[in-house]
Amino acid sequence: MFKKVTLDNNIPVLMETAREVHSVCIGIWVKVGSRDESPEKNGISHFLEHMFFKGTKNRSAEGIAMEIDSLGGELNAFTSSEYTVFYVKVLDEYMDKAVELLSDIFMNSTLPAEEIEKEKNVVNDEINMVEDNPSDYVHELFNTNIWGKTGLGQSVLGKRETMNALTRDDLLDHIDKNYGAENIVIACSGNLRENELVGYLNDTFGRIKKSGAQRTVKLPEYSSGRHIINKDMSETHICLGLKGMPYNSEERYSLHLLNTVLGSGFSSRLFQNVREKRGLVYSIYSYHVSYLDAGLWSVYAGADRKNANEVIDITINEMRNLSSSITAEELQRAKAQLKGNLILALESTSNKMTNIAKQEIYYGKYFPPEEILKMVESINLEEVKGLSQRLIEDKPFALTTYGPVNEEDLKESCKLL
Repeated sequence: MFKKVTLDNNIPVLMETAREVHSVCIGIWVKVGSRDESPEKNGISHFLEHMFFKGTKNRSAEGIAMEIDSLGGELNAFTSSEYTVFYVKVLDEYMDKAVELLSDIFMNSTLPAEEIEKEKNVVNDEINMVEDNPSDYVHELFNTNIWGKTGLGQSVLGKRETMNALTRDDLLDHIDKNYGAENIVIACSGNLRENELVGYLNDTFGRIKKSGAQRTVKLPEYSSGRHIINKDMSETHICLGLKGMPYNSEERYSLHLLNTVLGSGFSSRLFQNVREKRGLVYSIYSYHVSYLDAGLWSVYAGADRKNANEVIDITINEMRNLSSSITAEELQRAKAQLKGNLILALESTSNKMTNIAKQEIYYGKYFPPEEILKMVESINLEEVKGLSQRLIEDKPFALTTYGPVNEEDLKESCKLL
């Protein structure tokens, strides 16, 4: 059962009650992420997320850790390009304690200066970990090559030089500008005692008085072309993609189905044709990333240097042939897979919480699972083929490779871009 109410300060509270579970998950979503940062402060949203756990007016960092462990729960946070999220998941009997703990971290963090300097080392280690994992790092390089060095092209983690330059005043200024009531969405799921919960939230988050700065983002410009980054390593990591669609596109489920046929799952065309039949890669998959005003439809593959050309050739041809070759059988299998993935994911209270929050942020309304399943089932073959043609036909590909290949190695496949 879904319900939406507003706190005394107009913060929306989304509640999806599930009586069959014994847990609650509460998330505080702030509509600010790496795309909203200036290049000089890139990474500040993520860094502040870390700092909120370093002590409050009422609790030390150690006290926070001990308290959530004593509840047998999970207290964590994450940052993306477009939002920062703080959440807690506990047994339903501890709902009041969960709200009090989460609100204390969110509203009363002291951001001690000595912890700021220590946490810079932690985040720099996190940056190093990504750069040491080429299958992750190639996606960052790909995003920057497509969206540029500002906005969506910026890393969520930031850069070492921007991390090291951050001050406590920078963090306080970021909170003051962005952490106001108008930029907050609260999403809750599980075995909720709804009236009690709203009371707890009003007594805590409902007291936030300031209003955050409204997001003003420049429409991102998609850039195609190839970016070959030579690096001495055993495998070549490939990202190949096209301009996609924003989150609230009316054709979003058609694209999900198209992506499922292309490269999502073991039965997909890319997995079968590139890995199973030819043995050219260990890993290959396609994915679609949507934003408020843009999207990216991409394929990732990790291949031996000698196979990189062939992998790129096959991928481009598979994508360009989709509109003329996708079959009713493939579409039906993709529908079954997509619907199954959706329902299985929503058995988790954490995923329910995330789902209703994103729907509020990107659509401004709630779509129950039954309605989504109907929308998926209603899509016909001609709609999927038409979308494929519009997205792919005569559209420029973007290619980023990271590994032991150079321009000469990929000369033949690059002619197809």
